Amino acid sequence: MRFVILYLLGIGLLFANTNKQDNAALMLSQNKILISLASIDRYLSDSSNAWSKQYANYKTYLDVVRSLQNSEQELENLAKAPQSQIQRSMLEREIETLKQQKDLLANFKDNPYTELISPTIEERNFHVSNPILIIQGVSYIKQLRAESKRLGSNFKALKSLNERLQEKAKLLHELQELGSPDDILGGGRTIAEELQTTQAMLEDLVSTSHVFATTLDLYQNKAEDEIGQITAEITDQVVKAAIVAFVVLLSILVAFMLKLGIRRYITSNERSYTMSKIVNYINIIIIVLIVLFSYLENVTYLVAFLGFASAGLAIAMKDLFMSVLGWFVIVVGGSVHVGDRIRVVKDGATYIGDVLDISLLRITIHENITLLTYMENRRAGRIIFIPNNYIFTTMIANYTHGSMKTVWDGIDITITFDSNYKKMVQICADIAKHYAKGYTDITRKQLNLLRDRYSLRNTNVEPRVFTMIEANGIRVSIWYQTNAYATLPLHSTICGEIIDAIKNEDDITIAYPTTTIRAPKDAPPSDGAVPQTQLHAGDA
Repeated sequence: MRFVILYLLGIGLLFANTNKQDNAALMLSQNKILISLASIDRYLSDSSNAWSKQYANYKTYLDVVRSLQNSEQELENLAKAPQSQIQRSMLEREIETLKQQKDLLANFKDNPYTELISPTIEERNFHVSNPILIIQGVSYIKQLRAESKRLGSNFKALKSLNERLQEKAKLLHELQELGSPDDILGGGRTIAEELQTTQAMLEDLVSTSHVFATTLDLYQNKAEDEIGQITAEITDQVVKAAIVAFVVLLSILVAFMLKLGIRRYITSNERSYTMSKIVNYINIIIIVLIVLFSYLENVTYLVAFLGFASAGLAIAMKDLFMSVLGWFVIVVGGSVHVGDRIRVVKDGATYIGDVLDISLLRITIHENITLLTYMENRRAGRIIFIPNNYIFTTMIANYTHGSMKTVWDGIDITITFDSNYKKMVQICADIAKHYAKGYTDITRKQLNLLRDRYSLRNTNVEPRVFTMIEANGIRVSIWYQTNAYATLPLHSTICGEIIDAIKNEDDITIAYPTTTIRAPKDAPPSDGAVPQTQLHAGDA
């Protein structure tokens, strides 16, 4: 009997130890599962997990809709069986609040994952048809690749989330199989409810994953096609730009060689400058046409645009177009060249200067010291800009047109009536012939060159002297040929020589304004009075 009791006690102790070990193993398994579930829940509740946030918003929308339906049904029941007015008011306010929440969450009604699975980049509405659009093409390629990378990252995040949800569902199943109590999860959640929620979320995201996989594959294929097309267009434009640049450089090189040839074979600086300017303008026009026709897709649009634009600009910018037309007349007609000395009269003001440049819009002259600056302006050295349209409306005199480099200059001297005017004429003629002889010979040759272009009748270029009767004496006018660019020095020299010659002659007197006072013959002279005395007043 004693043996039997001991045997039973031994068996009892063995079962007790076995149960303790089983309980310890069960608790260890449950703790491991709970730790894994906590890690998964932290991942799901992470603020950077966009898919969980979108699903939570979608779930909130469904809960709001369900609560709204229940509240409306409850309010309808209260209408059938009237209760307290306070309860109905509370339900109405609750329904109004739920409706506002429903409106706020309406974007999650049909497809809560639109932002995550739909491309945000717009369709391409341009073609790389010129070098400027290359930048836009490269930028669009970067956008396509960035969008493809974003969608791919979203797909990886969704795939990882589904794997975590599957793992969570598996762990919850294991808790159920271990016979764990329902409150083991805490927070009022049961294992069955958590498993149902997890499976619902998993089913929704798995179906979304299938749709997203197809969408992502289509988008990536389309993006690669777009990238390929844009890359090909960029390559074509780079090659085209290189060809255009080569042709432009070739045009510039040809223009440079032409200008070198002009400077070498045309000795006249004025003609060489003018020809170089014409080559520059032609070269610019050629370059503009090359670029224009290389990148203009439809010439008809350009013609129509230029037609309407020119009609408006012709009215609004009449002076500008007239200046361009004036430049054409000046260059083709050859009335004015660079280096010529010209005289321009406008609004009572007179300007004389040497032409520095003839551009599309204006003539630029440099004002020099001339007889005009001495007598009127009293200023020189200014840079004066004359619009080309003045060629049609304003008096422009060219002192050095064609081969002419000399002009007539004149000096007037008035002598008294009792002077020997014949001797005065001879003196003036001799001095003018002496100092103007070189210019006279040059002028004669220049006029012979102009006979081919103009009808010249009077070609006498010898110095001339004229006599005129004036109120206060006899005016002797001397005319002679002088350098068109340096009239004032010779004018000054001849004036000085004439004055010196007159000083040596007793029978020649320069006339100037005088006043004569005569006393009466029968009147006795007063103290200090000088009868029949001439008082001369100089021309100050």
